[in-house]
Amino acid sequence: MAAEFVGTSISSGGDGSEETMDDDQVRENPHFKWHNRRRGYVYCSVDPDAWSTAYRVVPFVSREGAGVATASQWRIDRGRAGVQRVG
Repeated sequence: MAAEFVGTSISSGGDGSEETMDDDQVRENPHFKWHNRRRGYVYCSVDPDAWSTAYRVVPFVSREGAGVATASQWRIDRGRAGVQRVG
């Protein structure tokens, strides 16, 4: 059992968008738990009992002044199979 948290570069490919995966992409990737095309970064906190991940996103990168928000949060607990959404 393994989990992988993947994120984009905060400044790659322009501002990003609210666009999500289309139906074909969802069918081809049933293992995906969540998807977002905003620019941002992945913040991880790890201790002996859990791995917590927050996806932090910005509305734009093409100019100064963008605020940052948490788009979703996930947790893997020691001894419990699977990734759990916590926010």
